[in-house]
Amino acid sequence: MINVTEKAAQHIRQQLDKRGNVVGMRLGVRKSGCTGFMYVVDYVDQLGANDQVYDQHGIKVVVDTESLPYLEGTEIDYVRSNALNQGLEFRNPNVKDACGCGESFNV
Repeated sequence: MINVTEKAAQHIRQQLDKRGNVVGMRLGVRKSGCTGFMYVVDYVDQLGANDQVYDQHGIKVVVDTESLPYLEGTEIDYVRSNALNQGLEFRNPNVKDACGCGESFNV
């Protein structure tokens, strides 16, 4: 299960509306960085055969089955610390270690 907070859903909805005519937001992982994996966020124009869809607060988050084991239980939140520091935050219970800059993680 992927959980989306209401604040994150509002932010994601705004981004999806700007793009127009999309299914939802894709969340995935790819091998990268100094600790192993990094998050990949993109628009979903069309669902694939291996996609799992999580519909919460009026938005759809799509995760491919290859990324799902690394993301299971993740909570997506929108955090705004100040005018310059804001964005989506991924609270992933599978993460064992993360790099100092926060760009990559290990499970």
